[in-house]
Amino acid sequence: MEKTDFITLKEIAAMDPGKEKRFFSATFSEIERGLTSDIYFVRTRDLLTQMDLAATPVTAEIFSSRAGVLAGIDESLHLLRNRGLEVWVIPEGSPMEAREVVMRIKGPYGQFCIYETPLLGILASSSGWATAARSCKEAAAGRRVICYGARHLHPAAAPVMERAAVTGGADGCSCIIAALLMGRRPAGTVPHAAFLIVGDTVELARAYDRFVPEEDPRIILVDTFKDEAEEALRVAEALGEKLNGIRLDTPGERGGVTPGLVRETRARLDQAGYSHVQIIVSGGLTPERIALLAEAGADAFGVGSYISRAAAIDMTMDLKEVDGKAIAKRGRIPGVSKNDRLVRVS
Repeated sequence: MEKTDFITLKEIAAMDPGKEKRFFSATFSEIERGLTSDIYFVRTRDLLTQMDLAATPVTAEIFSSRAGVLAGIDESLHLLRNRGLEVWVIPEGSPMEAREVVMRIKGPYGQFCIYETPLLGILASSSGWATAARSCKEAAAGRRVICYGARHLHPAAAPVMERAAVTGGADGCSCIIAALLMGRRPAGTVPHAAFLIVGDTVELARAYDRFVPEEDPRIILVDTFKDEAEEALRVAEALGEKLNGIRLDTPGERGGVTPGLVRETRARLDQAGYSHVQIIVSGGLTPERIALLAEAGADAFGVGSYISRAAAIDMTMDLKEVDGKAIAKRGRIPGVSKNDRLVRVS
């Protein structure tokens, strides 16, 4: 059955969102009702309803402004569910070309016009994040990439970003709800704060080994107190075969993690008989740095701001048919666009 619970101009005028007692992010129900939409779409729907034209059958197409990795399809389809619409999409995670149609919607205009704003926002932001993650994964040349970007975004958007990162190729993420919604376990150990409170890296490493379940990897930060290569050896001697990896997160004030540091740490671990210990790197990573650090011997990468700050890939929605007739605004070609990659999903 078609849903008709969209917000109206009259309801908006009478609303009190209770801004003194809430987060400023929208709730699920507010998004579904159209409260994150641009007001002109609500005005349009109300106007067309008064003119008995809201049920006019149309075909709309969404296309991308630039090439990248498409993400946000699952959320978009969730938003469009139960509206009596036919929907075609390019599968989530697929590469897309500039100006390629990534979604086609056919049905009564009044059943989805209010969703133009959130649909474009979902696809634009998610695709930008997924594209950035794909660049990092390609630079890693088969090595693991974990998204650590939640701290750089509003918490309401963080799980969306980390899901998009995994869609783009990241092997995991640290945000709890993002991982759980994907049926995964969140990735991460403990921060520098824990080491500073305990006062010694090896002491915390031993406590961590006793504390975590047997199946969890033992990965220990080694840049809090001493020279990173020296600390890596101390931890390796303390945990032996149990140690899965050490993490380098040297701050920018000390030059960050360099290829030279990775090479030295790798060499010293190997010489001491700890070739099984992996080197995980984090801190201000970009695809260019990832490629250099991978070549130097890094085994995995924790990437935060490069993914979370990625520019959105702008999306545009156009009407291409109205009441079965090909039509478009000036500058666009009337009628549906040919794209054999579109798959009907509803």
